[in-house]
Amino acid sequence: MSVNTLSVGALSANTLAAPTIRLLDTDWSVTALAGPVPASIRRLTVPATVPGSVHTDLLAAELIPDPYLDGNEQLLSWIGLTDWRYSTTFVWNPAGADRTDLVFAGLDTIAEIELNGVSLGTTRNMHRSYSFDVGARLKAGLNELVVVFRSPIKAADAASLDLGYRPHVNHHPYNAIRKMACSFGWDWGIDTSTSGLWKPVTLVSWSTARLATVRPIATVSDPTGPTSTGLVDVHVEVDRTTQTPVNVTASVAGVSRTVELPAGATETTVSLSVPDVDLWWPLGYGEHPLYELEVTLRAADTAVELDRSTTRIGFRTVEFDTTPDENGTPFTLVINGQSVFVRGANWIPDDAFPHRVTKARYLDRLTQAEFANINLIRVWGGGVFESDDFYDLCDERGLLTWQDFLLACAAYAEEAPLGDEIEAEARENVIRLAAHPSLVVLNGNNENLWGFEEWNWKLRLDGKTWGGGFYYDVFPALIAELAPHIGYTPGSPFSPVAGTVRNDLHPNDPEHGTMHIWDLWNQRDYPAYREYQPRFVSEFGWQGPPTWSTLTESIHDAPLTPESPGMLVHQKAAEGNVKLTDGLIPHLPLPENIDDWHWAMSLNQANAISTAVEHFRSLSPHCMGSIVWQLNDCWPVTSWAAVDGYGRPKPLLYAIKHAYADRLVTIQPRDGGLAVIAVNDSADTWSGELLVRRYTDTGAVLAEHAEQVTLPARSSVTVPLPASVSAATDAAAELLRAELAGVRGHWFFTEARDSTLRQGDPEVSAVRTGSGYTVQVTVPVLTRDLALLVDKVDPAALVDDMLVTLLPGESVVFTVTSLLEVDPAAFTAPGVLRSTNQLVQR
Repeated sequence: MSVNTLSVGALSANTLAAPTIRLLDTDWSVTALAGPVPASIRRLTVPATVPGSVHTDLLAAELIPDPYLDGNEQLLSWIGLTDWRYSTTFVWNPAGADRTDLVFAGLDTIAEIELNGVSLGTTRNMHRSYSFDVGARLKAGLNELVVVFRSPIKAADAASLDLGYRPHVNHHPYNAIRKMACSFGWDWGIDTSTSGLWKPVTLVSWSTARLATVRPIATVSDPTGPTSTGLVDVHVEVDRTTQTPVNVTASVAGVSRTVELPAGATETTVSLSVPDVDLWWPLGYGEHPLYELEVTLRAADTAVELDRSTTRIGFRTVEFDTTPDENGTPFTLVINGQSVFVRGANWIPDDAFPHRVTKARYLDRLTQAEFANINLIRVWGGGVFESDDFYDLCDERGLLTWQDFLLACAAYAEEAPLGDEIEAEARENVIRLAAHPSLVVLNGNNENLWGFEEWNWKLRLDGKTWGGGFYYDVFPALIAELAPHIGYTPGSPFSPVAGTVRNDLHPNDPEHGTMHIWDLWNQRDYPAYREYQPRFVSEFGWQGPPTWSTLTESIHDAPLTPESPGMLVHQKAAEGNVKLTDGLIPHLPLPENIDDWHWAMSLNQANAISTAVEHFRSLSPHCMGSIVWQLNDCWPVTSWAAVDGYGRPKPLLYAIKHAYADRLVTIQPRDGGLAVIAVNDSADTWSGELLVRRYTDTGAVLAEHAEQVTLPARSSVTVPLPASVSAATDAAAELLRAELAGVRGHWFFTEARDSTLRQGDPEVSAVRTGSGYTVQVTVPVLTRDLALLVDKVDPAALVDDMLVTLLPGESVVFTVTSLLEVDPAAFTAPGVLRSTNQLVQR
């Protein structure tokens, strides 16, 4: 029987009046077949959850330990080498529909499907859906559905032989099959190599005709004019069982139009012009209004409604400004005619088992992003095309999104069958996501252009295809056809030349387009971020451990050390601990106990990213974006994330919050001296007296400089400092503070380890409130990076701020949200109330 991709109309993006949809989500079971299955599991049939995966089913049955804990990852490696049989039975009562389709929204990954003992087909792609016409196969009464998943590790190995070796990172040839790349492990990810029905299974019954796809393309005639006219081209595809003429009606904001499809026709476009629309703006630039677009399908002769679709749209325009200038080629995102400085973070799957990520969990994570003043989320290409829940929330909140096509850090065969699968998944997901106004960038790949030029791939490929045809031909053609209102870039990093997607520039040239900066983490020290003058940085990062509560919940080593067995399992980066140590010692002494080690590495991660982001923002408009690697984690691990694998914010999240604030004051090296750069990324003018003082570590003022500054909206100003202020007389004991209208920036002339920072006993008071606690701290000495690690008291607690620098005698009040009833003094303990000073031995 034929296999077809699932229509957008049957996905969660749209709400359908008809056809009839029946969810097959009960009475599933799973059984191990061929593979190195432990004797205790070999012949067991286990209840299964759909959507779900083998690992989570075995975990629910208490047959395996939690793969996230200790060294269990290796203990469970047999699962990915095993074939699995999923089955269910269901009662079917024919209701007279012309056709019934069995629809799999997501199969992970190499699957053979049988209904009542008859093969329906084989699937090999986790990233697309499949639909089978099963009307002739269903029978009244009891039916049996079986899906057999073949070992993904063995399948990838076999496919790699069939296709021919192509370079990739990590240990499995994930680039040979269409499975989530990080399911095989990454330098932050657990190797699960799992299998399962990871999205819903449904029976869809319908008659005469139905909406197969509804793809609205919404834009604006004049986004910068006094009023804006919204333009919507609603592209509709119809499936038919008869040749009866049908009518398609599209309606939005009180504007409606009907088009007739004559007998046999299956495609049409309904164009609407909507006067005086409210524009959709990204976070910080305006409101994010959404309009409900309704599409109905009716029989032309009887006006009987056959199908209905409802989709939310927003009216906005997207451009990339890549006009060459005297410094190279910018990469500026322009929304509705307004240039946007991208304050971004990279996104990986929020769970190694992505079926567990609910809408509520997406909301938690995106709320954390918004807390950190992030305005764009980049969905990285080694994961999945994110769900409609994710994109719906981004639409509502004004969070810009960038979606990679799912090709990462590897060369990919362009020939069939793999090439056909990649094109099919790209087409389906562009159609599915095209309506979301938050989606402004579709990106061809992650680091593959860079790898082809610089990682010796050309030698290893020996003339074989590597993916360039996707990035330069297939994907841009698809977007031109299906989503011309969304920007496209062939890769990240990429150096653009106006008018073409293909050129001879090095893809990671800092003078052109987007770049990734990884030599700092891998080989150098983070102050060297200031040596770069990039136009746009779409990846850069620094590692740190998860929060203390996550660390100790997931690793039970005794003693717990940076190199104890469980800690090493949860450190996936090559020489990760060595790089952590090498990156710390220039700034702070290496602690000798795990508690101080944890705080030092967490702090150093935060300081590294603050250094980078403040520098990049100080270069605007020369640099017009930074996307931190990474926002989130998929399991509890030492990694580059700002939010750990159990959803708890690390100090890094607070560092990003400060560095990405609408209004930033930062002190940077300029022309052999120092300058204050004030950045106003708000919609309002910012003006006042900029006061810069050089202090001793006792709080005495040694010198000062003041001048009046005015910053229009979306602008920056650079104020060079006279040597009398910026030149230290005792570098170890002095600092600069610049302040404008309550916004502060600091500059220390030496690293903390070389400074005169002292430990002092702060005056602390903590009281219970209705929602948690308030903790007031007054410091007797210069105190750097004061923080409350509240998860050590209550793993569910949150604090409103962190990493605060205070002069002697200054105070700060932390607001803690917690439902836990404890002695408030618990939040003032030395291991909870932390600072840089504690790490400097004086």
